[in-house]
Amino acid sequence: MKKLLNILYIQTQGTYLRQEGETVVAERERNVVARIPIHTLSGIVCFGNVLCSPFLLGLCGERGVHVSFLSEHGKFMARVEGPVSGNVLLRVSQMKVASTSETALPIAKNFIIGKILNSRNVLQRRLRDHGPESSCEQAVQRLASYIRDVRNVGSLDQLRGTEGEAAASYFDVFNTLLMAQQSAFSIKGRNRRPPLDPMNALLSFLYTLLAHDCTGALESVGLDPQIGFLHALRPGRPSLALDLMEEFRAPLADRMALNLVNLQQLSPKSFKTTESGAVEMTDDAMKTLLKAWQMKKKETILHPFLNEKVEIGLLPYVQALLLARHLRGDLDAYPPFLLK
Repeated sequence: MKKLLNILYIQTQGTYLRQEGETVVAERERNVVARIPIHTLSGIVCFGNVLCSPFLLGLCGERGVHVSFLSEHGKFMARVEGPVSGNVLLRVSQMKVASTSETALPIAKNFIIGKILNSRNVLQRRLRDHGPESSCEQAVQRLASYIRDVRNVGSLDQLRGTEGEAAASYFDVFNTLLMAQQSAFSIKGRNRRPPLDPMNALLSFLYTLLAHDCTGALESVGLDPQIGFLHALRPGRPSLALDLMEEFRAPLADRMALNLVNLQQLSPKSFKTTESGAVEMTDDAMKTLLKAWQMKKKETILHPFLNEKVEIGLLPYVQALLLARHLRGDLDAYPPFLLK
C-alpha cells in the first residue's frame, strides 16, 4: 500500500518557497521559518500571495509533488505538475470508455450510488446518535428510492437529474445535523461562486481540498484527471477528479464541517462577509480547518471492498487504483467507496 505523505499548506501571506538541495525552504521577510524534506511531501498548496522559485517548481515536478495555487480564501487558480506519467494504454482505455454515454454510464452510476449511499449513511448516523427526527427519516427513505432510480436510468442526462434531486433532498435536511450553533450555521440549500453563508463557505473550502487530493490520486495511478465519465468535459476542468470526489463529499468533507461546528471549534466569528456579499473564512479559521483535515487523514478505517485497514488520506488513491484496475479489465465493475 502506498505511504501517506503530507500536503504542505502555505497560508501566511508573503511567504517565499525555494529549493535547498532536497529540501523545501519557507522564508518570510528573509528569515527561514521551515525546512521540509521533499520526500515527505505529496503536494504543496499555496494560498494567496505565496511565491515559489522556478528551481523548486522543477524539483517538485521531478519528484511528483503537485503544487496548487489558490486565492487567499480558497478559490482554485492554477496547478503545476511534472511530466505525464503512467501507462499510455490505460489512458487510451480511459478515453475510449469516456467517449460514449453507453460505456461511461455504468461507471458514472457507481460514483452516484456511492454518493447517495454515503449521504444516506450520514443522515442515518444522526438518527442513531440523536434520536428520531421526522424530516431526516423521510429524507433517508427518499434517498433509498433515488438509489433505485439511479440503477434504472438510461442516459447520463437522466443520471445527472436524479443526482441533483438526491442532493437537494440531502441538503433540505442538512440543518438537522447541526447540534450546536444552529442559527449561525443553518443553510437554505447549497450556494457557491460565491458562498453566501458560513456553512456553504466551509463546505466549498473543504470540497476544494478534496478535489486537490482526488486530482493527485488519479495522476499517481496514471489516469487523466480531466477525462471524466459523469461531469462534462471542459478545458481545464478536472472532470474525473470531480467524479471521484462525489462519493467522498458526505463522509469526509460534510462530516468534517459538521464536527467543527458541533464541537464549536469554529464560530460565527470565524467568518467574514465581503462588500459583494460573499462569505469567507478568516485566516485563523483556515488554520483550524487545515489542522483538523490533516489529522483526520491520518485516521484508519476498514476499506469495505479491500477488507483491510487504510488511512483516510489514502482513500482517493485506493479508489483511483480500483478505477484503473476496472479500466484495464481486471475488475468487472468499479466498486465505489461506501462508509459503513
